[in-house]
Amino acid sequence: MSALLLDTYIWLWYAEGVTERLGSTSIKKLDEARKTDGLWVAAISVWEIGVLHAKGRIHLSAPLRNWIGKALSPPGIQLLPLDADIAVESTLLPGEPNGDPADRFLIAAARTKGVVLATRDAGIVEYGKAGFVRVLEL
Repeated sequence: MSALLLDTYIWLWYAEGVTERLGSTSIKKLDEARKTDGLWVAAISVWEIGVLHAKGRIHLSAPLRNWIGKALSPPGIQLLPLDADIAVESTLLPGEPNGDPADRFLIAAARTKGVVLATRDAGIVEYGKAGFVRVLEL
């Protein structure tokens, strides 16, 4: 396996230990990847968590700044900064990618960095099945 880039909700559920959303098999895969090739969290996911929290669409187990620090602190989890290559790639994606800007950045980051995008998002999974990005469906 290669390193995994976590979709925003996968990161949220993994960090919060929401086993009813991920299931034991998915958690085992994430734990294994974290201990071997590593897990990446895109900077856009930090932004998306903040937006979802501010709108009251998600609830976190700690204040936002504390939660982000804690969720990025386990060994094997790294922040993937948004750089110019990812930004440009997000505007040049082949096929018909999801119109959600955060999803486009996640797809672009996975393509640019050569990692697998771990997600449950049906649109991203379909985009992966079309051969445009490597996906691990959780």
